[in-house]
Amino acid sequence: MIYGATGYTGKLTARAAAEKGLKPILAGRNAAKLQAIAEPLGLEWAAVSLDRPEALDKALERVDAVLHIAGPFSATSKPMLDACLRTKTHYMDITGEISVFEACAARDAEARAAGIMVLPGVGFDVVPSDCLAAHMKRRLPEAQRLEMGIAGLSNISHGTAKTMVEMISTGTQVRRGGRIKALGKPPRRTMDYGQGERASIGVGWGDISTAFHSTGIPDITVYFEASKDMERMASLGPLGRWIMGTAPMQRFLKRMVDRLPEGPTDAERAASQAILVGEAVDGAGNMVRSRLQTPEGYSLTAQTGLAIVQKAVNGEAKPGFQTPSNAYGADFILEFDGVSRVDLNA
Repeated sequence: MIYGATGYTGKLTARAAAEKGLKPILAGRNAAKLQAIAEPLGLEWAAVSLDRPEALDKALERVDAVLHIAGPFSATSKPMLDACLRTKTHYMDITGEISVFEACAARDAEARAAGIMVLPGVGFDVVPSDCLAAHMKRRLPEAQRLEMGIAGLSNISHGTAKTMVEMISTGTQVRRGGRIKALGKPPRRTMDYGQGERASIGVGWGDISTAFHSTGIPDITVYFEASKDMERMASLGPLGRWIMGTAPMQRFLKRMVDRLPEGPTDAERAASQAILVGEAVDGAGNMVRSRLQTPEGYSLTAQTGLAIVQKAVNGEAKPGFQTPSNAYGADFILEFDGVSRVDLNA
C-alpha cells in the first residue's frame, strides 16, 4: 500500500510503481482525489483516515507492507505505525524528521515481537546519506566524528517545505557524544561538492538520528550548501525562532507554502542532481572523504522507496527498527541508475 498517494511525492511514486508494473493499493483520506490518480494508472484505491483505527487495520490486513508518504510525519507516523504493529505489516516511510526516527527506534522491541520491519526514511532522506555514512564507517572503523554535506536541493515540495517550517523553532540539531542536542546557532564550514569549496550551513537532517544507529559514530553534523533563504533562516536569533514557531506564525507560513508550486516539474527533476559529501575523522586525526552523486531527490525517493517495499514484500526484511544501510548495506544506493560514488583520498 502507498498511503498518501494524493500528495506530490505520493503521485510521483504511484506513477513510478505503475511504470514498473507494480500493483500497489493507493490510499489516503480523499476518495475523489484517489480515484482520479488510481484509475488512469489501473491501480486499486482505498479511502481511509488515520484517525479511524478499525478501518485502517482492515485496510492494512490486505497488504504485507505500507509505504507511508503522508506527512507531516510528526503527526502521521504514530497512528500508522500503531496500525502496522497491530496488523503485523511492514512499515516504511519517507520522513526526514529526527524526532520521528527516534520514536520509531524506541519501538524496536515491539516491532521485533510483531515480526515486522520498521524502516523510516526510505527516500532521499535518508537512503543515500545513510549509505554514505555507513561507507565512511567502513573506510575508517574507529571514526569519532562524521560530517556530511548535501547540495542540489533547490526545488522542494509542499510537504518538505511545511516540515522545514515546523523545524524552525528547534534550532540546529546535531549529535555530540552520542546524544542529540540543539545548537543556538547553526554551525558553518565550507565543503567541496565537486566544483570547489562552497559555504555550507548546519541543518537538522535525519542522519543526526539514523547515521548514529547505523555507525555508532558519536559526533555527527549535517550541512546544506548555503542559499540566500538558508542564510536568512540561519540569522534568526532565539527570539526570532520562537516567534516563527508560534501557532499563528506557523499557520501563516504554511498558507504561504500552499501558494508555491506543488514541487519541481518533470523537466526540472530530470535536469537536476544531488551531491553528498562525507568526511570521517578518528581520534588520531586520520580523515577520509567520499562523494556521492545521485539523481534529483524526489525522483530518487520514488525509486528507493519502491525498491525497499519490494524487498520487504519478497521476504528481505529484518524484524525491528532498521536504517537503510543496516537493512541492505552501504552499497545499496549504488543499485540505482544515475548514482556514483568516489573516494576522494583513497
